[in-house]
Amino acid sequence: MIRSYDPTRSSHRPVYMGNFVAAPVPLDELQGLLDDPAVVAIENTEHVRFLPPLHISHEVEPPSAQARSMDLREPIELNNGVLIGIIDVQGFDFAHAEFLDGEGRTRFVEIWDQGGNTRPAPKPFGYGSVIAAKDMNAAIVAAGDIGLPATELEPQSQMVPASHGTHVASIAAGNRRVCPEADIAGVLISLPLEDTDNRKSFYDSSRIMHAVDYLFDLGKTRDQPVSVNISLGTNGHAHDASSVSSRWIDFALASAGRSICVAAGNAGQIEPAEPGDWGFVMGRIHTRGEFEKAGDCIDIEWIVLGDGIADLSENELEIWYEPQDRIAIEIRPPGSSEWIGPIEPGQYRQNRMLSDGTFLSIYNELYASANGDNYIACYLSPFLSSERVVGVHAGTWLVRLTALDIRDGRYHAWIERDDPRRLGRTGFKEAWAFPSFFSRDSTVGDTTVSSLACGQRVISIANLDDARKLISITSSRGPTRDERLKPEIAAPGTDIVAASGFGDPNQPWVSMTGTSMASPMSRAWSPAC
Repeated sequence: MIRSYDPTRSSHRPVYMGNFVAAPVPLDELQGLLDDPAVVAIENTEHVRFLPPLHISHEVEPPSAQARSMDLREPIELNNGVLIGIIDVQGFDFAHAEFLDGEGRTRFVEIWDQGGNTRPAPKPFGYGSVIAAKDMNAAIVAAGDIGLPATELEPQSQMVPASHGTHVASIAAGNRRVCPEADIAGVLISLPLEDTDNRKSFYDSSRIMHAVDYLFDLGKTRDQPVSVNISLGTNGHAHDASSVSSRWIDFALASAGRSICVAAGNAGQIEPAEPGDWGFVMGRIHTRGEFEKAGDCIDIEWIVLGDGIADLSENELEIWYEPQDRIAIEIRPPGSSEWIGPIEPGQYRQNRMLSDGTFLSIYNELYASANGDNYIACYLSPFLSSERVVGVHAGTWLVRLTALDIRDGRYHAWIERDDPRRLGRTGFKEAWAFPSFFSRDSTVGDTTVSSLACGQRVISIANLDDARKLISITSSRGPTRDERLKPEIAAPGTDIVAASGFGDPNQPWVSMTGTSMASPMSRAWSPAC
């Protein structure tokens, strides 16, 4: 029993999985938890993001009724009796024709809107709203009389036109094949606006852990096998299934009648496919190397774009290496001759403000609680105040690793992905949240599978360009850091036409590309189905 944590201080209750506890903890209680002999370690959750489609087209024809049918040697039942769980973002258009049965009722049995406040919260989580099938069907009936969309009468906290969640759900369990007879349950990952700052990520992985528990408990209550799709991911952590979210999910999958498919990620491209193509910046997220002896140095080139833009996002680099080794780090900002460091194992440099306003933090940690390995975390943060906004210093940041004591010598490094999005203007520049990336010389194109897709028991899905019979150039590649083969399956994920949620009723279809589309396509191979 953890004695020092008082759960009554939060409306969000602790959730237990084996010997793990997921709970919001006040800062003033952290030290008490660490001092408690019942607590082995405390780990912060990861910043999980949704995988934005690479190409979107609204000028499409409806998919044929057989568009996603399988040519099987033996006939099978069409997944009736299975509960398909979709953990996603941007909302679920439960009234779309793709999800209506022959009597006009939705095939969604429940939607847990984690940011909602219109319905009671589910137990034991204590936040969000659960929209039941009876409420959705009542809204569908009322919509015909009132002349408003059913989703306006039974709203969710996110209802984005051409919704990612609706598209993914349609591929997995829409009426036009793969699992057209399955029941559907959705979990909308959503946080209040006040919790969307840098350290309270909009796609916090603890919310995914809760979502997995919720869906498996729902299947248990309904006496149904459950097949879950997660088209979300992160580049953070060690890519060896040791993160608390991966271990939580692996533990949940130890019971029969459960499966989880996770999109591998869209970080496969490392070269321009054509002149003017910048897609490679999403793929240059990984590097690795090996020291031969103490005293060796290796330089890594880490690039922040700034040609006419100001990067107002935090850029994060993580370096993971074996516990018997000792590595020091120095960083040289663009255009500078000054090296910051060395920062040796066990040391850190926090929020050092550089002359241009960029903040630099470096943490050189020994024996991570998750796996016992060593890691170095580096952060480049913009200067943000009511008087002045300054983007991260643009150019090539040189990261120098120096071997102090070497037994193994190998290391891997990843840049946390930041989806490109325009934020407005600051001064004479466009303000963006933009991904940083490794230079061509530093990039190593393997081991780019999302860390969430590196789980021991999850099924990781690559994007098959079915028309060309090739794996898409953008699809993330394995293996994992501990050299397991991932992804296990490739499924069609290029130019996939499925439901367009919350949009123009005259154009109910949209085409998208990415492993987000490939992962729900794999429902037909999922063991629970």
